[in-house]
Amino acid sequence: MANLLLVNEETSHYPQQKFRKVESPHDKLFKETFSHIKVTRSFLHHYLPPGVMKFLNTDTLKLEKDSFISKELEESYSDLLFSADIDGKEGYVYFLFEHKSYADRTVTFQILKYMAEFWDAKMRKENLKTVPPVIPLVMYHGNTSWNTSDMLRKAIAKYDDLPREIRQFIPNYKFLLFDFTNFPDEEIKGEARIRILITMFRDIRKAESVQELLRILERSISYLQELDDKQTGMEYFETMLYYIFSAATNVTRGNTDEITEKIKNSYPEGSKIIMSLADMFREEGKELGKEEGKKQGKKEMEEILVKNSIKKGLDPHIIEEITGLSQEEIQKIASNVKE
Repeated sequence: MANLLLVNEETSHYPQQKFRKVESPHDKLFKETFSHIKVTRSFLHHYLPPGVMKFLNTDTLKLEKDSFISKELEESYSDLLFSADIDGKEGYVYFLFEHKSYADRTVTFQILKYMAEFWDAKMRKENLKTVPPVIPLVMYHGNTSWNTSDMLRKAIAKYDDLPREIRQFIPNYKFLLFDFTNFPDEEIKGEARIRILITMFRDIRKAESVQELLRILERSISYLQELDDKQTGMEYFETMLYYIFSAATNVTRGNTDEITEKIKNSYPEGSKIIMSLADMFREEGKELGKEEGKKQGKKEMEEILVKNSIKKGLDPHIIEEITGLSQEEIQKIASNVKE
């Protein structure tokens, strides 16, 4: 099977740097998509306000190795940092991707913390007296639309009512928000992988049947076929499929055969990949079944041991020490012992 992170295009540090292992399928799709400079450049050109873009030189765009997500938050957030000239001087664009099912009201504080950590590290490492500007972007997709402010001052009680003399001591900033939850079709623009990513993030968790999933897949394949580099298309196709099988909450892996057949007809070059993934998921299912069987067997043995101990008149506390079960669990089993 091809490496999910194998990249042939210009990607700066991405192929060389080892990102922390994050099991979230959202993180995988986000990182694989925006690791390509060409894709990130397309996103910025299509989605950043013109007033910002006229100062941002995307020809100088470069993916940096820095990440500011703490280990306890990496299941909820992903980030990528890009350097790029802003108004002819050194600058940075910071992508924060929130992949929780709801908008976090503390995200404005999180970004401020990440930017402060970046500035602190840069100032110390390069012995600077001033630091370069950072443009923060927040990408979000959830079960509900984004419902919190994109400005820090909105999180500070009665900020606008404070005297100007007081406000000058309180930090404030604004981030660029991209909420993919209900993104209209006509607003999905840019390079093929951008359109696939937005379509996936918007629709995949809402798919309630294999038919809906197949429609999402068909649309994404039509975008994928626009790529001139077929090898790049194949690599991204694998990432896309991995995301579908991992993130589709209302579609079981028992639908694999139907999905495989659809791909054979609409994207035959991807047949080997879907077959490999299907085999992998089947093996995972077998292993899961074995684990469930072991758990069930252990539970039955525990029940037999508790019942026999009760019949022999052993004290419940001794039974607790022998089995490791709680008194509540022991009492539950005891209630089923026939007199």
